[in-house]
Parts: sequence; structure tokens; C-alpha cells
Amino acid sequence: MAGSQSPPVGRALLPDINKMRNPRIGILVVAYNAESTLRQTLHRIPAELRSRIEEVFVFDDASQDKTHEVGMQCQEDFEGTHLSIYKNPVNLMYGGNQKKGYQYAIDRGLDFVVLLHGDGQYAPEVMADLLGPLERGEGNKILTWMENRLIGARLTEFHSGYRAYSVRALRDIPLEKLTSNWHFDTQIILEFLKRGHRIAEVPIPTYYGDEICRVNGIPYAMHCVASALNYALVHRWRAHDGRPRKHTLPAEERPQEQPSTDSAAP
Repeated sequence: MAGSQSPPVGRALLPDINKMRNPRIGILVVAYNAESTLRQTLHRIPAELRSRIEEVFVFDDASQDKTHEVGMQCQEDFEGTHLSIYKNPVNLMYGGNQKKGYQYAIDRGLDFVVLLHGDGQYAPEVMADLLGPLERGEGNKILTWMENRLIGARLTEFHSGYRAYSVRALRDIPLEKLTSNWHFDTQIILEFLKRGHRIAEVPIPTYYGDEICRVNGIPYAMHCVASALNYALVHRWRAHDGRPRKHTLPAEERPQEQPSTDSAAP
């Protein structure tokens, strides 16, 4: 995909665990109106990595184009691992689609799950580097600076969407209480920090081509700062004055879903 390249970081989020032998790894591909990029993104996953992957599962978030059909066609010539294609009957939004995908990974009993965007913005070619900290058992500059100041972290990049998670750690996270909107990525980092899970960063290439950005920047930034401020007030600053801490993220009403007639996640 044509476009400019920049070197932000990907993120591995993990609990305090030792090195695993032969971990069960899955790749969650979140896609929305990605018919022009999904095939290329899937085939860019390195062949040598596919043999270590138990399943690649695409969650099409009720796209209005032929994303689902393209995914089904890819099943015919995708080699090296099992490829599953699911379509949400209603749009769950960016965070909601991730929550459904992570629950799928938990239900499958996977050890690690990599988040990949169907538009190809994050390079599948460096996925092995992203998985490295997990397998070894390691653990927007102004906006990132503000959030780091509030939560007491030193993350290089708070808003990268290219991530790999320990499924064991995901089981500790109240996914149903997190937002379904774009700042889901910020909230899940805060949940990891609350529980003392380690976060490792690795450099990745990012490509910005002709894809449409659906993030409304100002509300997104306000939501991210509000989540970080809530964390600071409840879980950081209050911890130093002896007052009890409590979890205050509001529970969201989950959309009612009906089984897809094409291919619905179990």
C-alpha cells in the first residue's frame, strides 16, 4: 500500500509469567469497510510465522462493502494456518469489535493474541518482533505526554493500534465495562497498569495510505485524557492519601446481537 512510513511502537501487554514453550497464538483482525485492503493484509503475514499461529480470525464489524466476501474468498488460498471469517450483524464500533475478538480468544483457550488492523496500517511483516516479549516472558506526542504525566508511566506511544496480548492477562480485564469507542485502547492499557501487568514496546513501521480515518480527533483526545485523569484520581493519587480505591469505569450496555446468517462467532 502506498503511503508514508513512520517508526512508532507496537506494544506487548503481559502478566508476570515465565517463558512459554509452544504457546497457542491467535491473530485478531478487526475490519470495517476493508474490501480493498483485507486480502493484501492477510497475505502479508509472513509464511514462517503462520506455522506458529493456531488461528487467524477476522471480525468484520458489519461492513457496508464486500469485506466479508473478500475474507471468505481468502480462505480458499490462505495457507499455513486456519483462517476464520466472522461478521457482526450490527456495528459494535472499534472497541466493541475488539472486546468480542478478545472474548473469542479467551474462549478458545489461546495464550497470546495479536491485534491486526484490516486496513494494513500496521505491518504484519514485523509481527514476530511484537510477539517476542510475550514469548520470552518479558514484559500523538502531546496527548501521550499528558497521559504519561497523569498515570505516572513512560510510554513512548500511547495510541498505537498494533498490539499483542497475553490471553491470561485479558482474563483479568473487565472487558464488558470498557468503552466500545476509539479510546478503548487507552482504557485497556490503564486496566493492565492497575493490575501490575508489564507493558513492553517494540519499534514498528506504520504506513499511512489512502484509507479513511474515522476517528474524530478532539472528542477522542478528550475521552483519552478523561480516562487517564480518572485513573490518576482513583488509582494513583488517592493511593497516596490512604483513601480506599475503587473501580469507577461505567458499565456500558452491550448491543443486542443476533447470530449472523453468514458466519457467526460461537
